[in-house]
Amino acid sequence: MADTTPRATSNRSTTPGSSTFKDFIGSQWADREQTIPEPREQAAFAAERRARISELHPGRTIVVPAGQAKVRSNDCDYPFRPHSTFAHLTGWGTDTVVGSVLVMTPNGSGHDATLYFRATAGRESEEFYANPEIGEFWVGPRPSLDAVAADLGLATADLGAFSDVADGLDASALLVREADDDLTRTLDARLGSAVGGAPETDDAPATDDVLARDLSEQRLVKDAYEVGELRKAVDATKHGFDDVIADFDAVLAHQRGERIVEGTFNRRARADGNTVGYDTIAASGHHACILHWTRNDGAVQPGDLILIDAGVEVDSFYTADITRTLPVSGTFSPVQRMVYDAVLEAADAAFAIVKPGITFRQVHATAMEVIARKTAEWGFLPVSAEESLEPDNQFHRRYMVHGTSHHLGLDVHDCAKARREMYIDGVVQPGMVFTIEPGLYFQQDDLTVPEEFRGIGVRIEDDILVTEDGAENLSIGIPGPPRKWRGGSPAPAASLSG
Repeated sequence: MADTTPRATSNRSTTPGSSTFKDFIGSQWADREQTIPEPREQAAFAAERRARISELHPGRTIVVPAGQAKVRSNDCDYPFRPHSTFAHLTGWGTDTVVGSVLVMTPNGSGHDATLYFRATAGRESEEFYANPEIGEFWVGPRPSLDAVAADLGLATADLGAFSDVADGLDASALLVREADDDLTRTLDARLGSAVGGAPETDDAPATDDVLARDLSEQRLVKDAYEVGELRKAVDATKHGFDDVIADFDAVLAHQRGERIVEGTFNRRARADGNTVGYDTIAASGHHACILHWTRNDGAVQPGDLILIDAGVEVDSFYTADITRTLPVSGTFSPVQRMVYDAVLEAADAAFAIVKPGITFRQVHATAMEVIARKTAEWGFLPVSAEESLEPDNQFHRRYMVHGTSHHLGLDVHDCAKARREMYIDGVVQPGMVFTIEPGLYFQQDDLTVPEEFRGIGVRIEDDILVTEDGAENLSIGIPGPPRKWRGGSPAPAASLSG
């Protein structure tokens, strides 16, 4: 289905085209011994996920593309990352072959799943040396159909055979539309209408949007494998924060110290995982008041607070999402300490209520009660905390406009297409993993707060696993000022090491 023509290279190619060269480069290669692997750990979990989706959409063909590499410029691509749904349903991670497609075909009692991907080309093929997008000389060898079938516990077929599957689809088929724009346009054109756009009937009630919703909601509760991968991601993230703190001398010495923080953390992410799960925020001083500060081009000055929001994505694509706000010099000023303590109190209060049976929105509401009370005590609100908490007021939200929690998993903001009644209004269940991340941000030109508060931004973010009888803070061991420290003398520098 995909265009196999190399992009933006024909006008500068120097690859010989003679038959003599082709014969020579295609000959005298040693035989390779093909090793058939045992199924990877996640294969059984992926099969269970496919079975649950099959039950929700009986009799419907389901097409889940991995997607294509995205062009950065000309013939340079961004690093390839398959669509999260594809990874969830196949168990394939960083070794996913670009352009692959999972097809679930109804069989009367469920679905048969087949993974279509471009199998490795022989050395006699021009692709082997002349195609910089997929050729082995350029990107390395691709696995065989048999190896992937054993590895993932899935039937496999060459991607070329997918054309016959596409020709047999009708408008009742369901497609993960945003995974591969080119494939979506191709299928829509073949059918003369949008795939998954058939009118609702008793036999075919679902649309592509419903499929996307169901796939998102399926990820609200993590299985044992997913929880284990999130623990790995948090573990690697802890090492990244340790590295940053150990590098504070270099951070302070550089005119763009925020970049040193970013680079130090990202090095750990590449060493211990796949990459960062999102662009690292290294926000020192008043930059901490900019919620998505990823430019990271500022200096880090003695006496600053630095807000670091970072997470490692492991090879299965599960990611951590952690924020720590640290006093660069090892101690807080009195005002910094007041703000930090207020945010910590909000985080601890929210964590304390987490258990199965509460609604997800209660986590946010609990943190907001603390934020409203603290900002009212400091005289920043024109009304009492109780009045500010009324839905039509919300004065305290000036200082924390974001939510307190979001689900976490394959995506840093996981399950984003779940229905509101399943997400913000949903009932918390064992196996859910989400963040708790209250903050206070006093912009440097905010005239509603005293001058000594302006330019202070604090956020504390942890990754929380819901257990059968409560919750576990997966990231409690990531360094920062002691979680139960409440005042008195400033936090000692030693507190930043554990």
